[in-house]
Amino acid sequence: KALKNGVAVEKPIYNHVTGLLDPPELIQPPKILVIEGLHPMFDERVRDLLDFSIYLDISNEVKFAWKIQRDMAERGHSLESIKASIEARKPDFDAFIDPQKQYADAVIEVLPTQLIPDDNEGKVLRVRLIMKEGVKYFSPVYLFDEGSTISWIPCGRKLTCSYPGIKFNYAPDSYFDHEVSVLEMDGQFDRLDELIYVESHLSNLSTKFYGEVTQQMLKHSDFPG
Repeated sequence: KALKNGVAVEKPIYNHVTGLLDPPELIQPPKILVIEGLHPMFDERVRDLLDFSIYLDISNEVKFAWKIQRDMAERGHSLESIKASIEARKPDFDAFIDPQKQYADAVIEVLPTQLIPDDNEGKVLRVRLIMKEGVKYFSPVYLFDEGSTISWIPCGRKLTCSYPGIKFNYAPDSYFDHEVSVLEMDGQFDRLDELIYVESHLSNLSTKFYGEVTQQMLKHSDFPG
């Protein structure tokens, strides 16, 4: 609260090695303050200070696939130990982390693809951007026509699409009793530079210039998803 009011604060630093608090660091109030972590929306006192909030909601299936890839392939863990690790953390996740998504202004859901039957690798994803209506200074992104229900497969002559292709959906919906707009993409781009064609059909992107989304995707092409 002090930072939002323009007052510097001393922030304690938790040392993950020693389990103790290191000497605090002085934080000056910035023009834009980004808070990230596991519990930023859990405490109502903190929620009330947030101007805009985003929750990243990765499905159990995708998390499991990613954890197997990391822990089995890269760390040599057994499948049984991975399952046990996930189950041990689930009660705390369900109690303290998952409920926060109902308070978010935007939720990014990362789900298994529906284009590949029985896919369990988590390499091709379906991502839904759930945007709450009526948020101050925020206008939800829409595809073609705001408020309509649209299903779009841009593959054909416009994009380079190998199996399983790409599919977009856009529609109004409700989420935890809030009116929302949902933009969804399922599949993957063979050529990220061709995203510019899709970008040209999206509105309310809040970008600084035309093509910025495509530029950023190309810049971060090695990011997950």
